[in-house]
Amino acid sequence: MTNRQEATFRFDEVSFSIDDTQIIHTLSGSIANGKITTLVGPSGAGKTTLLKLCNGLLSPTSGEIHLHSQPLQSYDPIEVRRTVGIALQAAPMITGTVYDNLALPLILQGKTLSKQAALQYLEDVGLEKQFLHHQARELSGGQRQKVSIARTLINQTKVLLLDEITSALDRTSLREIEELIMKLNEQHGITIIWITHNLDQAQSIGHHTWVMMDGELIESGDSNLLKSPKTERVKQFVMGGTT
Repeated sequence: MTNRQEATFRFDEVSFSIDDTQIIHTLSGSIANGKITTLVGPSGAGKTTLLKLCNGLLSPTSGEIHLHSQPLQSYDPIEVRRTVGIALQAAPMITGTVYDNLALPLILQGKTLSKQAALQYLEDVGLEKQFLHHQARELSGGQRQKVSIARTLINQTKVLLLDEITSALDRTSLREIEELIMKLNEQHGITIIWITHNLDQAQSIGHHTWVMMDGELIESGDSNLLKSPKTERVKQFVMGGTT
């Protein structure tokens, strides 16, 4: 069994550049296993790029990323995508029913998702069984996010990357998604890395928080750091000032 205190991810002087533009600058740090780490910072800080580095959609220009103590590049890329799931703000759906969307990860593996299993996944994310045959295009934003999260769970995901998944939701749907993520973390020990611009959410949901600016990790630690930042740049960011 994996020790909950060991790092799920370890970043050793990781940099990422596109052409002559450096997006991540020699970033080092660790993401605690079995915890929720919220990732905050101004737009353009490199947060989404960091998530893409975590599940192998991008590869570092320099430095090394370890997943559960093993170099990320030593894993089969397909296995990384199954282990490290990602949910996006838009919650993209394929044309068809909720079942069609839930079944997609297994179809890509030449397998079949049983209706009984699909119903269980819906229950796990708080959706009633009648949604199974709804057209995905008819779902509300909150329902789409729940289906998107359920779809990542089909692969027995151990790590879940979340990119602004509640920013377009109403207050009720936002709270339902927050409660779902906390339940997945508490009951299943899934490691969560959650990008959010909502600092109250980052503090209340996260066990740990990273503050990124200009592709650098400026501060990290217990999420209460947002109450009393150590650096002037983070103080200004938290207060809504310039960075």
